[in-house]
Amino acid sequence: MTFKALLIEKKGPTEVTASVQELAEDRLPAGNVTVAVEYTTVNYKDGLCLQAGSPLVRSYPHIAGIDFAGTVENSEDPRYQTGDKVILTGWKVGELHWGGFSQKARVNADWLVPLPKNLTTKQAMAIGTAGFAAILAVLTLEDHGLKPEQGEVLVTGASGGVGSIATAILGKLGYQVAAVTGRPETSDYLLSLGATRIIARNEIGSVSRKPLESEVWAGCVDAVGGEMLARVLGQLKYGASVAAVGLAGGVALPASMLPFLLRGVNLLGIDSVLYPAEKRVRAWQRISEDLPLEKLDAMMQMATLADVPLLCHQIIQGQVQGRVVVDVNT
Repeated sequence: MTFKALLIEKKGPTEVTASVQELAEDRLPAGNVTVAVEYTTVNYKDGLCLQAGSPLVRSYPHIAGIDFAGTVENSEDPRYQTGDKVILTGWKVGELHWGGFSQKARVNADWLVPLPKNLTTKQAMAIGTAGFAAILAVLTLEDHGLKPEQGEVLVTGASGGVGSIATAILGKLGYQVAAVTGRPETSDYLLSLGATRIIARNEIGSVSRKPLESEVWAGCVDAVGGEMLARVLGQLKYGASVAAVGLAGGVALPASMLPFLLRGVNLLGIDSVLYPAEKRVRAWQRISEDLPLEKLDAMMQMATLADVPLLCHQIIQGQVQGRVVVDVNT
């Protein structure tokens, strides 16, 4: 038996190639559940995996794709039966373990989550790792006391995958959402998702000379990091929290300690990769309840495996809006 996959091969110390190839099923890595993949998506990490010298890929040839959804084809674990619909995000699949840019995947049962009954596998990948991280950010802010009546919630990198879904979820939950974007042409898109106002990136994208500014935000989902996150910390209301999900703006945080010491703000890191398995079902259930599914279509663009290399390049350049859903069988 063979299957199609986007195989990354190393051609030299500074070159990798990615091409759709037919592979024998016995090349799949070890695991106790084999899934017939139906849909996957394209994430920032996937873009990194297709670059030469990627720190995420340890050995070649490799199949990237950090998430997928599909149907169980064979299972040695009693929790899953042939025909079950499942989702996988995280667990370093697509990095250390062959991932979802493939018609077949063999993984550990502990890494899988049953597909919520009101979602399709296509919708699940319109959500994907980005949506999973977004709901974790919202849940974490809620756990630290955030409520709609406290004021505006800021979402940075709002037109990207995490930001789009966070905006839609917060909007449905009744929050006033201020969406930050560097692309003015996405304003109507963000307003349609539930944003109540749009903030240009250059208004908030650099560190202020003042370590503390006026208290503006009741909370923040930050997908950017860097100088923007440092600026946001100084604008949070007393006791407010920011859930840090991404680092598109860099890994350095040129921030002052004063917001933490004088306003008691909280900087909350969100890890979607190794998030405990027993809590993942709750998170996916909240996504299925709190994300307005009718708005997924506005976020979604469809693609094939052959489209993935270009999309990976575009996502690194910040040129992908919303969510890419890859149909691996077309």
